[in-house]
Amino acid sequence: MSFLFNPRYPLTLLILFLLYAATWAVHPVDFKDWALENALTALALGFLILTYKRFPLSNISYTCIFVFLCLHTIGSHYTYSLVPYNAWTQKLFGRSLNSIVGWQRNNYDRIVHFTFGLLIAYPIRELFLRIAGVKGFWGYYLPLDVTMSFSMLYELIEWIAAVNLGGDLGTAYVGDQGDPWDAQKDMALASLGALVSMCVVAFINWTFDKNFGAELRDSLAIKDVGSLGEKRLRELLNRS
Repeated sequence: MSFLFNPRYPLTLLILFLLYAATWAVHPVDFKDWALENALTALALGFLILTYKRFPLSNISYTCIFVFLCLHTIGSHYTYSLVPYNAWTQKLFGRSLNSIVGWQRNNYDRIVHFTFGLLIAYPIRELFLRIAGVKGFWGYYLPLDVTMSFSMLYELIEWIAAVNLGGDLGTAYVGDQGDPWDAQKDMALASLGALVSMCVVAFINWTFDKNFGAELRDSLAIKDVGSLGEKRLRELLNRS
């Protein structure tokens, strides 16, 4: 685990991911869908690189982001509905994953939506703790809430893209495989992943932090007994 404390670790992850992504960029199943799927990846990487000096995340957060992007890269190479995970598990274990768990459709997209919540909620929590200074209950609830919001936003992006692109590209990008409740299920799985993540973090803190209970209670205590809306409005009117 000592590598997690290495200051060069984020750079190592970046180089590894670029090499990994370049490998999966060779002969994608659908080039247009691959480019579309990786547009947000490029934006995310650019944002992380530009903000690194001013606001570097923890190595644990960078690891979570790295793993998620690696899983997403596979989906963008094949298009999510065509990822041959069943063939891989059949070759490794003699049985397909779908036959083991009883799935009927290609669920790689559902797996990645779950891991989005599971892995990205922690970096979001770090932002809340270090920038907004939240504590206690809010340090677990708000990352869950924002992860759910990001999942909803992505589904809206998918919808807008599919409507404007149309045809096979729109169908490949959405990857609903004929399920009318695909978007709702994707959001539910992302939410579940985030909930699991925050429960694990809360359990670790409860186990090792003696102030866990006191901080949790204090975060739920009322800090201002006044009604904020009209109270704030009165203050603003008195200033004018």
